[in-house]
Amino acid sequence: MVDTHHITLSPTESKDTRSGFGQGLLEAGQQNDNVLGLCADLTGSLKMNAFKDAFPERFFQVGIAEANMMGVAAGMTIGGKIPFTGTFANFSTGRVYDQIRQSIAYSEKNVKICASHAGLTLGEDGATHQILEDIGMMKMLPNMTVVVPADYEQTRQATLAIAKHHGPVYLRFGRPKVPVFIDAEAPFELGKIQKVISGADLTIAACGHLVWEAIQAAVELAKDGIHAEVLNVHTIKPLDEKTLIESAQKTGHVLVAEEHQRLGGLGSSVAQCLGANHPTAMDFVAVEDQFGESGKPAQLMQKYGLDAASIVRKSKALLGK
Repeated sequence: MVDTHHITLSPTESKDTRSGFGQGLLEAGQQNDNVLGLCADLTGSLKMNAFKDAFPERFFQVGIAEANMMGVAAGMTIGGKIPFTGTFANFSTGRVYDQIRQSIAYSEKNVKICASHAGLTLGEDGATHQILEDIGMMKMLPNMTVVVPADYEQTRQATLAIAKHHGPVYLRFGRPKVPVFIDAEAPFELGKIQKVISGADLTIAACGHLVWEAIQAAVELAKDGIHAEVLNVHTIKPLDEKTLIESAQKTGHVLVAEEHQRLGGLGSSVAQCLGANHPTAMDFVAVEDQFGESGKPAQLMQKYGLDAASIVRKSKALLGK
């Protein structure tokens, strides 16, 4: 039997996490008149239309000028505004890294950098758009909070939470529809790991789309008598080291799963934490130092070893079974 917390193992609907962002942005705008929306010609793709329609005087379409958008957003914070920028993850980070570093992170501006279409699940747009380095790029910036929610509901919650958090934030979400498995009333706190399944044999620490894959893997592992603890690490930075260390102490084995390069992402943060505080047998489910390619999201996740079956296989190998 799988011991779950605030989730359903048999979700009845699937939604894209970018729609969770759109709903969260609308609600944040309703709660606070200082919330603004800026978009680089991708309003529909970022699901920012509801905010634009509700608050046209607080929405700014800057066109395909992402670097300019970051500078404009930084300037808006000086007057107490809370700007949310929206574009694809590749354009939200790689294209504008200098502007983020200088004008937002270094200057500690209260800008919320909201990035859709991240990772392999962008799918058919291919390697040039499937950024797999963004978590590492953003977590290395001083003052930057990095959040990677797991489903529609948690993305909505995260959007509301970062609106209330003062300081620069990188919020990463995706394009495909994925199961909505987190309960609407589940608590959400920035910087706090959410334990979704309890177990004593193995810890699976995951973020984003890989949380659902980890849950499915835990169900399969339980059939073989392996009880995995699944941690939803929705906040990559600051990392909840206390909860992570406690889980590693209990299970003695940690597998990290993320839709990102193996180098520099969540896995690196977990390894650094445990290496310094509680050395633990570890392995990683991530992209192995390569670019993506065009294809259906599910096919790419399988090919690059990011699906539930891959998590099961690596979990058993880590346990020597």
